[in-house]
Amino acid sequence: MPFVSVPSHRRSRSVDTANLMNGEVGSSLLAKAARIPPMPKPLSAQARARKIKLLLFDVDGVLTDGKLFIFPAPAGTEQSNLDQRTREQSAKHRDQSGFGLHNSPSQGQSLIEAKGFHAHDGASISLARLGGIKTGLITKRISETVALRARDLKLEYVRQGIQHKRTVFDEIVQEAGLKPEEAAFVGDDVIDLPAMRAGGLAIAVKNARAEVKREAHYITPHAGGDGALRDAVEFILKAQGKWKKVVQDYVGERSPK
Repeated sequence: MPFVSVPSHRRSRSVDTANLMNGEVGSSLLAKAARIPPMPKPLSAQARARKIKLLLFDVDGVLTDGKLFIFPAPAGTEQSNLDQRTREQSAKHRDQSGFGLHNSPSQGQSLIEAKGFHAHDGASISLARLGGIKTGLITKRISETVALRARDLKLEYVRQGIQHKRTVFDEIVQEAGLKPEEAAFVGDDVIDLPAMRAGGLAIAVKNARAEVKREAHYITPHAGGDGALRDAVEFILKAQGKWKKVVQDYVGERSPK
């Protein structure tokens, strides 16, 4: 195809027209961009913690180090510490594995499942209560020991024998009259992930599985059974600016008058 020369003055007009069009298009895009609100920044863990009014947590691996100690029950030990709700769950899951040793003496086998709890975690429940935060546990295993510890700590919500923790998490949030973003969950294993995802603050303990840590907003400095729940409570109360007053009130409750 033969080369055709374009006069310089026509080339100049073409370039000016192209620049004008590009400028108009650019200005239009800039105007539209200015009307579009920026993407919201993800909330920090502290920002999430400031909204928390309910703290729920797993037991094995969170309130304990995850170890289970099983002993034969002393003769004549037939008194149950389980509430009606938990006894119903016990009957429902009696023949299923992973729900604990909730068998009855009438079956010819009576065992006790023991767990170790940390005093710092126990104190954290009192601190949370003074800070206006309700507490409760959701666990798959059914244990007389957990029932006793929950009663000792005066937890508002105790749910044992729970396979689907997200469902019960939602039920408790609704029962408490709160929004999901006002509730936190502390977990250590993959069974806890649905409940952690459902709330406003997902907390993993130091000894949690890698999959759980990846989805957590906050990871406790201490491991489960070694003060992890205390870490969670402190983090929330400090984010809410309540920590110093709560400690003063806690110490004052225990000081001689």
